[in-house]
Amino acid sequence: MGTPDFSVPCLEALIKTEEVVGVFTQPDKPKGRGYELTPPPVKVCAEKYNIPVFQPASMRDGKALEIINSLNAELIIVVAFGKILPKEVLESVKYGCINIHASLLPKLRGAAPIQWSIINGEEVTGVTSMQMDVGLDTGDMLIKKSIPITENMNAGELHDALSVLGAEVMTETIDLLKKGELNPQIQDDSLSNYAPMLSKDLCPIDFSDTAKNVHNKIRGLYPWPVAVTKLSGKALKIHESRLSDTKTCANAGTVIDLKDGICVACGDGNTVLLTEVQLEGKKRMNYSDFLRGHKIEKGTVLGG
Repeated sequence: MGTPDFSVPCLEALIKTEEVVGVFTQPDKPKGRGYELTPPPVKVCAEKYNIPVFQPASMRDGKALEIINSLNAELIIVVAFGKILPKEVLESVKYGCINIHASLLPKLRGAAPIQWSIINGEEVTGVTSMQMDVGLDTGDMLIKKSIPITENMNAGELHDALSVLGAEVMTETIDLLKKGELNPQIQDDSLSNYAPMLSKDLCPIDFSDTAKNVHNKIRGLYPWPVAVTKLSGKALKIHESRLSDTKTCANAGTVIDLKDGICVACGDGNTVLLTEVQLEGKKRMNYSDFLRGHKIEKGTVLGG
């Protein structure tokens, strides 16, 4: 059970080692300017291998359970499926449901752990396999693997790294399950925090925050929904940034230099370099190309 690109490496790894009797994924959704119905990446992968695909609108009306029972599966692997599974589904197969979650649980339960790990300034994250229960990412932990979050890594890059790591964690979990060597660990709820779904309400950048927090937010919101500020009343998307060594007494949001990027003062006296930007209605550009076509002077104030 999975839906987006993140789930595909796990499905491909399963196909190589197990008998995959069925794939559950979200219904096709309209995309693009023409709103053409587009299948989820997991469906595309499953159909390539002629695996039956099921796309129920609900997991709670009994129809999904009927399908699961007809498949005679022993184990359900859940990777970014996007639907809550009721108790009867969780208990419908011999070994239950194992979730591959993109955080080091109990940290960052919820819908967007990859992005929030960067926004929150974490330096390490990873993947946890978990025996699912009826709570939100609260089941017993099985296997964990971690990776570092480097200073300029964005959420898209971390997503890709964790999707590969997720397949490794899943494979190791299944191997230990077969050997009867899994050692479930209860989560400490007091250590948990929540990673809510992203929305465009998060996009505006507040330069009165610290430079590090501004930089973390920019890279955490890339490639979607993308951080934004205002330049002369127009929306300016910020696709990429870097931290700068430059210190300043200028007011937050003030452009203080244009040499290595659009260098903007932040609330802690440090600065951030905006290196790839996109003015509303225009193409994405690196800062040097942008500055050739758009006159920005030192002292220009972003935001507002």
